[in-house]
Amino acid sequence: MQLQNQTHFYKGKVRDVYTIKNQYLVMVASNRISAFDVILPPPIPYKGQVLNLIANYFLKATSDIVPNWILDVPLPHVSIGKKCTPFQVEMVIRGNLTGHAWRTYKSGLRTLCGEPLPEGLKENDFFPKPIITPTTKAHVGHDEDISKEDILKNKLVSEEDYAQLETYTYALFERGKQMAEKQGLILADTKYEFGKTDNTIYLIDEIHTPDSSRYFYADNFNEQQAKGLPQKQLSKEFVREWLIAHNFMGLEGQTIPEMNEDFIQQISERYIELFEKITGMRFQKETYSESQIESIINQRLQLLP
Repeated sequence: MQLQNQTHFYKGKVRDVYTIKNQYLVMVASNRISAFDVILPPPIPYKGQVLNLIANYFLKATSDIVPNWILDVPLPHVSIGKKCTPFQVEMVIRGNLTGHAWRTYKSGLRTLCGEPLPEGLKENDFFPKPIITPTTKAHVGHDEDISKEDILKNKLVSEEDYAQLETYTYALFERGKQMAEKQGLILADTKYEFGKTDNTIYLIDEIHTPDSSRYFYADNFNEQQAKGLPQKQLSKEFVREWLIAHNFMGLEGQTIPEMNEDFIQQISERYIELFEKITGMRFQKETYSESQIESIINQRLQLLP
């Protein structure tokens, strides 16, 4: 696909990103799915629409907290917005002891990214208050944990900007938790990416999607914790579990198992279920040809200054 005034193109694991006039980004959310840092062969119908619409739903709902990069959503799987210079850290915030934080805790460590972890917690317990555990933004390979002190010492972010990023992160997480609670969910952890242009900080990329966040169901959370049972999650964890059951974890020498049509359809339906549960809205399936997509995007690009 070639867009008007296109100056750069980048193909990510799950999104295609077009730079326009070095000022704007056109982000096309594909139906590709990745797990263990590997793109799985079959596309998942409507996945791109689901993630793009969830992200835009939350960007719109948090625009009073922090300005964001979005200018237009011309198609369910396409967003157009400002090109910002990303900060070299991602702001990970955790309300519950789960995932990477739990693995760190279970190993016996009681600090994560310089944040103290209280004694006596069980997996998935709430922290006394949410903690920010930043990571570096790796261009290649995995992101790495980093403390606030090291971010400032290495001048990855200025002290003034980092203070603002912290303020935004706490406020966005609080809003996300409130919105999740209305849907019978607990937003356990998530990450935010920020960028800067014209000396203004913007929220960029996706937020509060099941690919970047972990949700628990609230109705039986306390009962499961009391019994020491796993929490029911709303995320793409079920795909990872299927891969692990088929002896694949992205390790060298492992072969990606083949997904049959029934399982591909199950994944698609699960993503649609995620959309409807998180937003409380009905999902509308829409299909476009590449020529239609290109035409609609180019029409919208003409409206940009």
